[in-house]
Amino acid sequence: MKIAVLPGDGIGPEVVEQAVKVLRILALDGLPIEMDYAAIGGAGYDEVGDPLPENTLALARAADAVLLGAVGGPRYDALERPLRPEQGLLRIRKELNLFANLRPVRVYPELAGASTLRPEVVTGLDLMIVRELTGDLYFGQPRGIHINADGEREGYNTMRYAESEVRRVAHIGFQIAMKRSKKLCSVEKANVLETSELWREVVIETARDYPDVALSHMYVDNAAMQLVRHPKQFDVILTGNIFGDILSDEASMLTGSIGMLGSASLDAASKGMYEPIHGSAPDIAGQDSANPLATILSAAMMMRYTFGQDEAADRIERAVSTVITQGLRTQDIHTPGHQRVGCAAMGDAVVAAL
Repeated sequence: MKIAVLPGDGIGPEVVEQAVKVLRILALDGLPIEMDYAAIGGAGYDEVGDPLPENTLALARAADAVLLGAVGGPRYDALERPLRPEQGLLRIRKELNLFANLRPVRVYPELAGASTLRPEVVTGLDLMIVRELTGDLYFGQPRGIHINADGEREGYNTMRYAESEVRRVAHIGFQIAMKRSKKLCSVEKANVLETSELWREVVIETARDYPDVALSHMYVDNAAMQLVRHPKQFDVILTGNIFGDILSDEASMLTGSIGMLGSASLDAASKGMYEPIHGSAPDIAGQDSANPLATILSAAMMMRYTFGQDEAADRIERAVSTVITQGLRTQDIHTPGHQRVGCAAMGDAVVAAL
């Protein structure tokens, strides 16, 4: 089980270190795990002047799965766009053809009070957002900034999807729905965008292969509102790249903290890159205060989706539940009456529970 470990920037190395501790326990228990490290993002630029160094891409291609921390930081903002840390992340997704992003959103009962919504709105929430990851505005061409005929600057991006891109991620969404509550909501903006018209048509066509799944459709603005009004109406949300980026970050706050959510980005053969959905948080880097649970839960997703090790995934998820039940909290989820711990101590507690 070859894993490429890419710690990245900011709090990335800190949270990845805790997930690596967990993976080492699984290795001691008999799983044939091998881990090799490489730089990405700002760390890649600092090392060789490239946010995705050639040796990093080669390691990721040779691995069965990738564990990623986070990329970015304000000191890289002045770089030309191709050299910025985020470009390394976009490029590795494209190079590995990781087209399906899975973002589970689960509210632990003990953390319902940490959500900004009332506990009765979020308690018991368990949904999955399936986001297309390699198309849409982020990759569509042409794009750029130029001087228009009136002599002023004009920025432009292209929202573009081919039906094959929609169909393959739709299959992933329906397959996940079959394993859950057999309910899928496709989110787009078909009343305004031709791209979304095509998206809806292809999703409806794909649904014929999954007659047991109840398919519904929702415009993205309504979906954003419904996520805070009545989030438990959703089970699986299927959507495009930019809408998924926005909705999944919104949904993360239903749990009380973006530090609680892991993610998986998969190719057609279930090779995946696993990462927390939070950023590099440079303002708290090096302070041992970051929440590592999202990265640890990403490692659980790796066991489940790439390696088919459901038992190992269940063990990790139970260990996380145990430390939450024990009352341990990092600063982002801390509330009065609970024990505040740092990043490393939280990782150690999960290892102990495991």
